[in-house]
Amino acid sequence: MNIVCLDLEGVLVPEIWIAFAEASGIPELKRTTRDEPDYDKLMRWRIGILKEHGLGLKEIQNTIAGIQPLPGAKEFLDELRSFTQVIIISDTFTQFASPLMEKLGRPTIFCNSLEVADNGEITGFRMRIENSKLTTVRALQSIGYDTIASGDSYNDLGMIQASKAGFLFKSTEKIKEEHPELPAFDTYEELMSAIRAAVKE
Repeated sequence: MNIVCLDLEGVLVPEIWIAFAEASGIPELKRTTRDEPDYDKLMRWRIGILKEHGLGLKEIQNTIAGIQPLPGAKEFLDELRSFTQVIIISDTFTQFASPLMEKLGRPTIFCNSLEVADNGEITGFRMRIENSKLTTVRALQSIGYDTIASGDSYNDLGMIQASKAGFLFKSTEKIKEEHPELPAFDTYEELMSAIRAAVKE
């Protein structure tokens, strides 16, 4: 039994924090897991910047409302789901992901949740489980699934390396250079071919 595990941001939709950085005019918020491997450190830093600028969940959700899936992403996902099980495993938050899942045809997503005060201030975050992407892949394997994984960032490497087949997708040159052993693709057609081949193995 195969199950495909995909990252969300950078793979199926644009990076939410980069979009918000541009909308809010705060360039520091463009920093993502492509730049900072420590997600806990990255999120605490982001929350500090939001507090400093008096911005909260509502402002980010307003930006998310205008985000569309990457060109071809929904079609890719639809085709993938026609022949295999798919789970999106993301370090994003339910408060961010829900409207994007609607645009992608409501695929299954495992993600985290934000702690939000009554006034909309983001005060913290709750990770579903530590090292959630790798832990989830290991859990799926423990109940009899062969995982096939793809993502673009440092926080995807664990699940990619632990899977039967794993691929970098639209990743950075730095990550590709650091991990030459991982096949790297930039188009959905290439990724689809690789996943189809892995499913048949």
